[in-house]
Amino acid sequence: MTSPSRRALAGLAIVGTVAASFIAIPAVAAEPDATAPILTPYYTELDLTGDEQVTTDDLSVAAAALGTTSTVAGWAAIAAIDTDADSVITVADIAALSQRMIYDDGPFELIEASVIDMQAAMNAGVTTSVEITQSYMDRIAAYDRTAVAEGERPLNSIITVSDVALTAAAAADAERATNGMTSMLLGVPIAVKDNYDTIDMVTTGGCGCWNENQTDSDAAMVEGLRAEGAVILAKASLDEFAYGFASEFSSFQQPGSTLLVASPYNTSKTAGGSSGGTGAAISANLAGIGFGTDTGGSIRVPSSYNQLVGIRPTVGLTSRDGIIPLALSQDTGGPMARSVLDATVALDAVVGVDEADPVTSAQEGLVPASYTEYLDSNALEGARIGYVASMVGGNRTTARLFAEAKATLEAQGATVVEVAAPTGFSAVLGEGSGSTNEFKHDLASYIETHLAENVTARSITGILETGNYVISRKSTYQSREAVTEETYQNWAGAEGTHTVQLAKGKELVTALLNDNDLDSLIYPSGTPYGTQSTNLRLSPNTGMPSVTVPMGQAIEADATTTGAGVNLEFLGRDFDEGTLLGLTYSFEQATHARTTPVLYPALTQ
Repeated sequence: MTSPSRRALAGLAIVGTVAASFIAIPAVAAEPDATAPILTPYYTELDLTGDEQVTTDDLSVAAAALGTTSTVAGWAAIAAIDTDADSVITVADIAALSQRMIYDDGPFELIEASVIDMQAAMNAGVTTSVEITQSYMDRIAAYDRTAVAEGERPLNSIITVSDVALTAAAAADAERATNGMTSMLLGVPIAVKDNYDTIDMVTTGGCGCWNENQTDSDAAMVEGLRAEGAVILAKASLDEFAYGFASEFSSFQQPGSTLLVASPYNTSKTAGGSSGGTGAAISANLAGIGFGTDTGGSIRVPSSYNQLVGIRPTVGLTSRDGIIPLALSQDTGGPMARSVLDATVALDAVVGVDEADPVTSAQEGLVPASYTEYLDSNALEGARIGYVASMVGGNRTTARLFAEAKATLEAQGATVVEVAAPTGFSAVLGEGSGSTNEFKHDLASYIETHLAENVTARSITGILETGNYVISRKSTYQSREAVTEETYQNWAGAEGTHTVQLAKGKELVTALLNDNDLDSLIYPSGTPYGTQSTNLRLSPNTGMPSVTVPMGQAIEADATTTGAGVNLEFLGRDFDEGTLLGLTYSFEQATHARTTPVLYPALTQ
């Protein structure tokens, strides 16, 4: 993180330079543009020049105003930086202003680097996007397919590395040189799950049958990332077609052969799934931020196993267009990151209404300019949070960590109350995934609109005929191929049983929150390298958003799997991601529960 002393010294140096050059104080602040804030509120609220960030230009304006008092004309234009409220601009005010700069000319460390760390170092000229991108590529080359010890599994977290990532990084560096930091994602390398279409890398879905699927467009969410200047570094591995939690895939393997993704904390264990490659890669610091998809737990399982923050957005907040579907009644895409801040910045880039995914129209008028405005370390103060006791379970690690988390929430000023499960709650948790009854129908739509023309496997039957898939899943493919259109409509049609149950679930759980005046419902996302009953079904079976955040690790006394992480999940109302991000940020700042995998240290020069 940026050193306060370095920023203050930079600010004071500018005071001397600018004071000597007699720069005039503007009568009014510049009109801000229409783009989203860089990062709110801390890094934006003292902006004097209208670019939604504090830069040396703001310090120049402030330095020219040194000694100005509130009685002088034009005071309104600079009053915001009178942080000590003494009605005069002093050196202390300018030093305070400098603390709001995203700038650090100290040594840059890639391991666990946040987006602010990267931006601060790039703004100071300490490093560049090209250098950061190359460093991640070096780590992928050194670590991803190499076992850390004999008999252990490699990570196997990456399927494809972009051969134009460095070109994109160079473009980001050029943009910064010309226009400054135009986005918090400018030049940040990102890995997306290999079910997101990308115009510069094939999209295999984890299946060797689709090794040649070079689409001619990006997924809508990838378009959003590129528009913010992010570098799409790599495609992360996944459980083939996002079927399960094992993260076993056949992409670019000989027919009949597969690879499994390993946890970077314990490579004899799975990284979870289906977004296991994203989870392992981001946790092992092989990319800056990752993206996964979630139908029944596929963001939250690997986030818990790999001590990451995972956001499963409201169904309808992020477009699924250009993502290989599993079950569109429940599918959603979202970020996976090493911190709440990073995940929030990433979420900002991918929300929006998309005509190609009609459910996104529901978000109209409900999305803030930036979700970062909710990130407040005191957000838990005064919050009211509920939990259903049966969702905690009996696992010794999970129960202990949940009790500790509850105490932390209360210490931070939240009221945590046990709530009774309402009638019908078990039916919400008991409703199955749509993956069996919907996959054939939804995959056919993707094939028609997105699959590259040269790919010959254009149906489930075609996939089976290639022999190039996870062979142990043959019966799963066959059962999904056998689903008729009638079965699909009876399940997922407008009056289908699943459709009706999801609507009932949303109504029931929203009422639970409202009737108990709750800001969020919390529960464990899992157990050490396992799931906790049917907890993960609550969000997909209601369509409501959830954010999962590390709450700690197993200890020897638990007699489970020492060192394994377990996450705490916060569920909220539709399109109320902001509240959840504020609560999880406050919890994260109070606990700092994530640990760094020691098996994948910094590379030596």
